[in-house]
Amino acid sequence: MEYNHKEIERTWSKYWSENQLYKVVEDPNLPKLYVLDMFPYPSGAGLHVGHPLGYIASDIYSRFMRHRGFNVLHPMGYDSFGLPAEQYAIETGQHPAVTTENNIKRYRSQLDLLGMSYDWSREVRTSDPKYYKWTQWIFLQFFNSWYNKKTNKAEPVKTLLQHLEEFGTKGLDAACTQQLSFTAEEWNTWPEEKKQQTLLNYRLAYRSESVVNWCPALGTVLANDEVKDGLSERGGYPVVQKKMMQWSLRITAYAQRLLEGLEQIDWSDSIKEAQRNWIGRSEGAIVNFYTPDQVPISIFTTRPDTIFGATFIVMAPEHDAVDQLTTDEFKRAVEQYRDYVKSRSERDRLADVKNVTGQFTGSYVIHPFSGEKIPVYISEYVLAGYGTGAIMAVPGHDSRDHRFAKKFGLPIKMVVDPGKPWDVDAETYEEKSGTSINSEFLSGLPVEDAISAIITEIERRGIGHRKVNFRLRDAVFGRQRYWGEPIPIYYKNGIPYPLPEELLPLELPQVDAYLPTEDGDPPLARAKEWYYTDDEGNKWPLETTTMPGWAGSSWYFLRYMDPANEKEPFSAAKEKYWKSVDLYFGGSEHSTGHLLYARFWHKFLFDLGFVTSDEPFAKLINQGMIQGTSAFVYRVKGQKKFVTFSKKDAYDTQSLYVDVNLVENDVLDIDGFKKWRPEFMDFEFETEDDGSYRVGREIEKMSKSKYNVVNPDHIVEKYGADTLRLYEMFLGPIELSKPWNTDGITGVYNFLKKYWRLHFDEAGNFCVKDEKPTDAELKTLHKTIKKVTNDLQNFSYNTCVSAFMICVNELTSQKCQKREVLQPLSVLLAPFAPHIAEEIYQRMNSGQSVLLARWPSWDEKLLEEDHVIYPVSFNGKTRFTLSLSKSLTSEEVEKAVLAEPKTAKYLNGKNPRKIIVVQGRIINIVI
Repeated sequence: MEYNHKEIERTWSKYWSENQLYKVVEDPNLPKLYVLDMFPYPSGAGLHVGHPLGYIASDIYSRFMRHRGFNVLHPMGYDSFGLPAEQYAIETGQHPAVTTENNIKRYRSQLDLLGMSYDWSREVRTSDPKYYKWTQWIFLQFFNSWYNKKTNKAEPVKTLLQHLEEFGTKGLDAACTQQLSFTAEEWNTWPEEKKQQTLLNYRLAYRSESVVNWCPALGTVLANDEVKDGLSERGGYPVVQKKMMQWSLRITAYAQRLLEGLEQIDWSDSIKEAQRNWIGRSEGAIVNFYTPDQVPISIFTTRPDTIFGATFIVMAPEHDAVDQLTTDEFKRAVEQYRDYVKSRSERDRLADVKNVTGQFTGSYVIHPFSGEKIPVYISEYVLAGYGTGAIMAVPGHDSRDHRFAKKFGLPIKMVVDPGKPWDVDAETYEEKSGTSINSEFLSGLPVEDAISAIITEIERRGIGHRKVNFRLRDAVFGRQRYWGEPIPIYYKNGIPYPLPEELLPLELPQVDAYLPTEDGDPPLARAKEWYYTDDEGNKWPLETTTMPGWAGSSWYFLRYMDPANEKEPFSAAKEKYWKSVDLYFGGSEHSTGHLLYARFWHKFLFDLGFVTSDEPFAKLINQGMIQGTSAFVYRVKGQKKFVTFSKKDAYDTQSLYVDVNLVENDVLDIDGFKKWRPEFMDFEFETEDDGSYRVGREIEKMSKSKYNVVNPDHIVEKYGADTLRLYEMFLGPIELSKPWNTDGITGVYNFLKKYWRLHFDEAGNFCVKDEKPTDAELKTLHKTIKKVTNDLQNFSYNTCVSAFMICVNELTSQKCQKREVLQPLSVLLAPFAPHIAEEIYQRMNSGQSVLLARWPSWDEKLLEEDHVIYPVSFNGKTRFTLSLSKSLTSEEVEKAVLAEPKTAKYLNGKNPRKIIVVQGRIINIVI
């Protein structure tokens, strides 16, 4: 009976679904394991063979741990809000919900084809009102909370109100937008509007004027990772920097905890380092420089000891004080420069380290130590949101400052060599800088001590103070889009108020178009009745911006625990059982954005007592990328002719991409190529001597434009899902990128056919016997159990597949058809190739699913070697080796070696003078 993957996979997929074998419920009697894939966005293109790599890896591990007695939660859903569906809606008029639903159906069918063990009863979609009701609810918790630095956690705003009513700002240590000072008496006499406006300074969700990436063509704000080279990643439209009133979440309050939490989790060093860099903790000082008429410019520096080398000030072009400092003479030039900077994304501004640009404002400040006047410039390499938005430039010790000084002809002063003791006394400093100061408090100190000393001096003089700073900025939360979660806020006399929770979800309204209004307002402003009616019948306008794509994906893993709960986002009992995600699979491209926001939301929910763990993802595995193997045909320039790969160098050719699905074993389907590209129908094809046209190959990223995208549906149709699963794991270590080559899949397919034949006789009848296995057969099985078990625990999937291949080859040679060997082997194979394993297992155990079988264990005694490999030497020179039983005595070893035909060859008719046997180690024959 031949291996029919189509029939087998169709049969068992239906069986698993009908019997709900992947459904999981909380069971306190079983150890739990939560395995999760990063939330996919369902695109219209569906999956290519590179996408399932992480899904297959997580599925294998989930199945493996179920066999080992764990209660495994392995859910799947869709991050279904997003810009692509909205752009399609703008272009076609089709509602994004329709596009999204079609895309989800496509994804679901592909995932089912691959034999994934997801509990689909727990599916969630971020665009489902039943889901985003709770995303909106979490937003309201942010809005109604503040961060108490004394308790180092978020607390309800009512505790802040109690403090303000009793003490005003006295003794208040809160994360806030700006430091305010008022008494309880003042607070208690303020009108409601002023109190609410003041509370926005402390709320964890607040509105403020922010510099954002504004894309006029898309009519929306974009995140930094959605902008590249000043253009939108989607569509390639120009992006400018623009100040807007915008909703933000105060993630900066959690900066230190986000850093410290990295020490508790099992993530790769590279991902942790990416998060550390994004958070960007630094210690230093705030120092104030004043203009002659006492306008202050505050700067943050990590090296205040180099203040003696500061020769100019650089401000961000967006800095609030630029207008005040710019003199009439330079006003036009400053405005022109600011217009240029608006077209540059923050990423571009930071990345372009060599091309320094800037503009003088016409103003000067007084150096707080030397008293000399130093000029104030603006430049794109200083960002408004980092530090204070201004720096003291020390060109003698900073490469960018140095290039800037060179370009604009500014002084360069050397102060101290980094890493060396501060040995600059007053006389030396005067000699180097031409400025006389008293620096006795620094002389001879190590750099760290010098930094501390200068901060103390800065504080003594009243011109600054110590400061811990973070590069991390508050997360801009509003988007001028339609296809996102509406923000549950209404406005009363311009002040934002939370929508009552009982009115959630605030669902997306119908609009006549998905573009911004003619006035530039977001699409929701097109809705006819977009307002909240209070108990008195007053109608107040609702917020018209929507939440960003990362809102729903920052907590989805919690909803999987209790997806049907209509009264709360998840029950305390279910969260307490599942806690956090034990194993998270996903791409490294999410190393900062998604992972940082999810950790932030989780810590916030932890503060309010909604979750019992401080970190959401205990262990993270980043799967590598499966790269495409592009194929090329070679057109002879100036002729209607293509030439095969081996003969291309004889001509002047142009290489053209060809659809890899038209190539098999590097041979092009010429007729298929002509149908695909009819313009080449009458071209000549010069072939190899055997009549085949061979293509060239190159490993590149999978891309539609390179025609190297391989559809998994085609692979499953031809070779089966089990083959695809095994092949993707066999390509190499899960963390590394590796090239896809469809030609290589036949080896894995042949392995499965060979495994299949183990269970059938020559007539094609299923033939598994209840005979006692030989020691050799048991040894083959048990070494495979040990190898696969250990490698799975280490996520070494490729070596597991190799072990299966070795095992099947050995069992085939041994002609083993014993149940005691083949039944455990089917369980071992089941996580990797579940369909064929189910078929074999059920043939041996009618009505019993392999999914419910216990994972086999190995017997170490069966793996012990009962033979010793002796090196046999003649006069100390090794000539061959001899395998002998461990149980032989020295005398028996002597007899065995003398009986060996090879011994006679090296004795060459002579009698040995002496035979030395070191038991279990060597044999030396002295002639």
